[in-house]
Amino acid sequence: MKAVILAAGYGNRMRPLTDNKHKTLLPIAGDTIINRIMDTLSENGIKDIVVVTGYRDKELRDYLSEKYSSLAITYVHNERYRETNNIFSMALAFNAIEIDSDIMLIESDIIYEPSVIGRIINSQHDTVALVDKFQHGMDGTVVTVENGIITNVIPPHLQDEKFDFSDKYKTLNIYKFSKDFCNSVFKKLLTYYAQTIDDNCYYELILGILIYMQREVVHAEILEGEEWAEVDDPNDLRIAEFKFNTKQRRKILEEGFGGYWNYPVTDFHFIRNMHFPNAAVISELRDSLPDLIHNYGSRQEILDQKLAWLLLCSKERVHVLNGCSQIYPFLRMRMQKMRVLIPQPTFGEYPRIFPDADTYSDAVGIDTEEIEKRGAEYDIIVFVNPNNPTGSFIKSEWIHEFADRNKKKTILVDESFVEFTGCASMMELLETQPVDNVIVVKSLSKSLGIPGVRLGYVYSCNGEFNDAVKEYIPIWNLNSLAECFLEVILKHRKSMQQSFIDTIRDRDSFAQALSEVSMVKQVYPSAANFLLVSLNSDGPSGGEVADMLLTKHEIYIRDISPKFSDGNTYIRLAVRLAEENSQLVSCLQELKV
Repeated sequence: MKAVILAAGYGNRMRPLTDNKHKTLLPIAGDTIINRIMDTLSENGIKDIVVVTGYRDKELRDYLSEKYSSLAITYVHNERYRETNNIFSMALAFNAIEIDSDIMLIESDIIYEPSVIGRIINSQHDTVALVDKFQHGMDGTVVTVENGIITNVIPPHLQDEKFDFSDKYKTLNIYKFSKDFCNSVFKKLLTYYAQTIDDNCYYELILGILIYMQREVVHAEILEGEEWAEVDDPNDLRIAEFKFNTKQRRKILEEGFGGYWNYPVTDFHFIRNMHFPNAAVISELRDSLPDLIHNYGSRQEILDQKLAWLLLCSKERVHVLNGCSQIYPFLRMRMQKMRVLIPQPTFGEYPRIFPDADTYSDAVGIDTEEIEKRGAEYDIIVFVNPNNPTGSFIKSEWIHEFADRNKKKTILVDESFVEFTGCASMMELLETQPVDNVIVVKSLSKSLGIPGVRLGYVYSCNGEFNDAVKEYIPIWNLNSLAECFLEVILKHRKSMQQSFIDTIRDRDSFAQALSEVSMVKQVYPSAANFLLVSLNSDGPSGGEVADMLLTKHEIYIRDISPKFSDGNTYIRLAVRLAEENSQLVSCLQELKV
């Protein structure tokens, strides 16, 4: 078998990384793209290799000639690489070489584990394409498959905004073509089309024509979980690094602190309501998206009113935020010279904005008597209620009464998870019993399942504080999608309330199942939509458990042992859907160190 590698492209989408380096020489997980291709071919006994070059031709030739001197490499140069596409490069190759054996075609922007090549080499079919079930983030040519045979080839220009990918397969751009097929109709049509009709299209178009005309049967070899990645732009490099650098997977995710739609993981690390938004809300947002993209959002005063309608509160007291994190710099600036008391452990933003703060203990459970005794020393007392990561909760009525008795102090209450307590929120109490020394902050990501939309708020009955917030927040503070979401969910209050009930049910079932796992020491009671779990001291560390789950099962959890000073091992698990929670429990039961 002879391999043909198409490597002529300019790599425009990979700029600026390809301005001074050939795309195939970019490193991923400790090796270059071209090395991975050449090594797997050589390891499978394919020594006769044709490389079509173009951009940075000499660089690639010199590299391959030095590193793979034992291989019989033939170079075909596409001088028109800037103005032509892969159909032209492939036609050049087919007309420059003797096709005296079957051909394996590989495009040079593909990374794959070695077993992938074995799938196509060992296929019983003469003409076959490697395909995988289409997933989010893939682009390029897709195909339909029936009974193991490709029935239609759809290149990118035929995939409009309403194109249905649900039943499609993505080609890996790795093919095996029989010698007879290459020497007959395929080579002839490929050459004619590239020379006469269009030299700036894709060779898959020719395959599609031949399939449509029933001149060739192209079989589909469907992958069954083997890892591969297509690297078209710099973002793809990070995704490929995650897939193939398995020892660094957790580090890669932690460095990103989000953006996990790009990675094949089930995220138990970050917390959100998995039962909301419902399908109707998402459908309405999807239908509105073109208009939302082309329109500015409303001014802050109107945004505050829309949020107040949702919260059933006074609009003068509430200020919608572009995520709760927007208010933290303001609080740090406003309170920087004050004496602050915060819980320990707690959400990391509070130690960050109050670096000199003292702490009261949440061990898991908060002693209000400690706060009563020590509170006199401080100007600001912070309650994260329920607290993250412990799930500890203090009744809002107690905090309200404490604030009312300590009116010279500022009481800062973060109630991002309060819907999952089944109890009244501080904001509800303040609406009917105003106290002007309380500031309530809340992220809506956790309770409404919308971390990507970025919504939160700050609430206070203090007029001076509210005026200062209004001065701080810009006139256009939300994107149009977030504003539209505030409008849409007014029609879905019942579904929203039901989602809290469903999450509480799932949390309790999840906690019970986790308590029966052998490596689990304790599952702590939680008033939030996450669980704090301690692990047995004679078992794996939290980091080891996190790494094993990620590498073996593509499940991402958080090791929070460093947040505790007792030397024990702790993990925090977001509550997801019941079937996903069950999957995690099963994976924990199977883990072996």
